[in-house]
Amino acid sequence: MPFYYGINGATPSGKQIAEGLLRVKDGLDAAGLPKRTVSETLMLATWNIREFGPSKFGVREMEPIYYLAEVIDRFDLVAVQEVRDDLTVLNQLMRVLGGWWKMILTDVTEGRPGNRERMAFLYDSRKLSFGGLAGEIVLPPTPKAGGGYLAADQLSRTPYLVGFQAGWFRFTICTTHILYGKSVAEDPARTKEIERLAQFLADRTTERHAWARNMIVLGDFNIFSPSDVTFDALTKAGFMIPDQLQTLPSNVSRNKHYDQIGFIAPDIDDGLELCRAGIFNVFEHVYRDTDEALYASAMGAAYKKTKTGTARTAKEKTTYYKQWRTFQLSDHLPMWIELKIDFSRDYLARKLTE
Repeated sequence: MPFYYGINGATPSGKQIAEGLLRVKDGLDAAGLPKRTVSETLMLATWNIREFGPSKFGVREMEPIYYLAEVIDRFDLVAVQEVRDDLTVLNQLMRVLGGWWKMILTDVTEGRPGNRERMAFLYDSRKLSFGGLAGEIVLPPTPKAGGGYLAADQLSRTPYLVGFQAGWFRFTICTTHILYGKSVAEDPARTKEIERLAQFLADRTTERHAWARNMIVLGDFNIFSPSDVTFDALTKAGFMIPDQLQTLPSNVSRNKHYDQIGFIAPDIDDGLELCRAGIFNVFEHVYRDTDEALYASAMGAAYKKTKTGTARTAKEKTTYYKQWRTFQLSDHLPMWIELKIDFSRDYLARKLTE
């Protein structure tokens, strides 16, 4: 479990955090998240944590760090998007999680579209072992007519591919944050990024010297709906999205399917439709709509007045609070799935037929 020694129960803020953590614990149980096992299953999640570092809304307090840790600790492996170049907040989170939690992350992606973001995997080293494979995805050049090669346009934010093993399950996993582009359901640039990444990863699984047969891709694809061509761009490469996840919007407003977890995984293919999966809405338990008054002082002068000095109406204050809290936690909700990783019985059964 995470370490909460920094909470001072003698202060109002300490009591507020303790009460919030108890609600999150109860909420995780009530939401039906399975308990973690030693070797039978893998609890996998993806979470775009909004501007995880310095943000335009200022400092992220320790209170949300505790809540983030409580949710993350319910899983074995979590892919995190929007980690910033300044790792201060991530390091705070890792200290709360405890020494057995490890991280593997990329350097920042340069350029305006890259937004100086990193990709990260946080994992419980008691459950998973890092397989030694790690690399930022670089799309290959294409041959030109008449000879030579044409350099490929790279993805706006560099995807990250890592190899892990948990129990009998050996797999490669790629986290990504696809270009948002235009605020429309089917931006061609977004679709192109998904198509190229999905096909690149699918091709990796067929290579003779592939590190593992099983490939997982997950992250923020900025997909509006499973009926969009952006979703088809992922599945037509061969990735399967379990039915349980296709019905779950992952943004705070619960109207977009931005986040996805896709599989080309022959070792668990038969069980993907039987697995448990979901979204956890942390705002039902902390930073709730009814908690606005608790954070009035934390939000500062901007909560009461606009940049021009005009006093905000009650409705405008609420709008500001709902925006501010997403920079404390996130504007995305964690998406999770439980996977079977103990294939020993199947293996022994095959031995009987040899």
